[in-house]
Amino acid sequence: MTDIVDVVVIGGGLVGASAAWRLATRGQRVILLEQHVPGHKHGASYGTSRIYRQAYDNQFYTRLAAQALPLWRELEDLTDTGFLELTGAVDHGLPEAVQAKATVLAELGIKGEILTPEQACARWPGLRFDTTVFHHPDAGRLHADRAVAALKAGARLAGADVRHESEVQQVARASYGVDVVTGSGTTAAKHVVIAAGAWTEDLIARSGLGESIVLPELRTTQEQPAHFVPLDPAVAWPSFVHHPGAQLNTAGIYGLGSEDGVKIGEHATGPQVTPATRDYTPSAAGEQRLVEYAQAWLPGVDSAQVESLTCLYTNTPDSNFVIDRVGAVTVAAGFSGHGFKFGPALGELVSDLVSGDVLAPEVFRLGLR
Repeated sequence: MTDIVDVVVIGGGLVGASAAWRLATRGQRVILLEQHVPGHKHGASYGTSRIYRQAYDNQFYTRLAAQALPLWRELEDLTDTGFLELTGAVDHGLPEAVQAKATVLAELGIKGEILTPEQACARWPGLRFDTTVFHHPDAGRLHADRAVAALKAGARLAGADVRHESEVQQVARASYGVDVVTGSGTTAAKHVVIAAGAWTEDLIARSGLGESIVLPELRTTQEQPAHFVPLDPAVAWPSFVHHPGAQLNTAGIYGLGSEDGVKIGEHATGPQVTPATRDYTPSAAGEQRLVEYAQAWLPGVDSAQVESLTCLYTNTPDSNFVIDRVGAVTVAAGFSGHGFKFGPALGELVSDLVSGDVLAPEVFRLGLR
């Protein structure tokens, strides 16, 4: 008789690894399949730095980010790995944008304070601040590579089988659930989680699942943040978001400290690509925009010492995630450049969907966009 596992998770990035950990923790028999080697740089989940913050302008995402924090800490303890540092975070710029986030956090009883630019500069001298500043301390930065490795380690500790260099060719429906086909054979499973990032749309189409799983338009872009050398390594750096519309009349900028320097980037301004057509080459014009921003707003860095890198975003039209279940298939995709902070909370949601315990939140459902 065919050996049928409970769940196959396709994709070993942030969300796939989070789902594998939380599913295995619940006693599910899980196989995680990742097409690349550990620590690869081809997707959206690699590198040394991602922002962890709870400041959104709606309660839904703020609650979800807050739910992730104790799970991140649990994972650090479980795997004896440090990857989350609470440095605090600041939003500054357009008063309406900043105040909207301050209001939501206050409604939920989450600590935060409005500062003047002068007060903020005295606290964080590496930054120049625009108009209105909101600081919330339960925020900071995640080391992406260590976090993903810890998620996989946590999954293994809970009994999951984590396999790299296992590219999925097709997912086929079966009477017991699904057959997941790789170059080394077929795995029978009761359920499959497709968390394949920029490869999701192609895998669903290749598997003939498009009639029942109607994705919103997913637009993959190659983004290019950059690291700058700090003038004084001892100076503290919060994570920050600079909202345009007040003194900043270009694209908004996010930033944070990291092991590789002070990282800044524009959000979702890169060219549209596919995983096969991206060139991994930062554009000179994009780098120059970040250099000019650093010259104007980051007095604590050497703007002449810059190193650009590239990564992928998979964007939905409204920047809301896609996390929903259709029969024996759960899809988790379209994290639009702001999903990393939620990692294990998204793994919990995927696990709930697989178990049939909940319906997907309306904002995440298929077919609504």
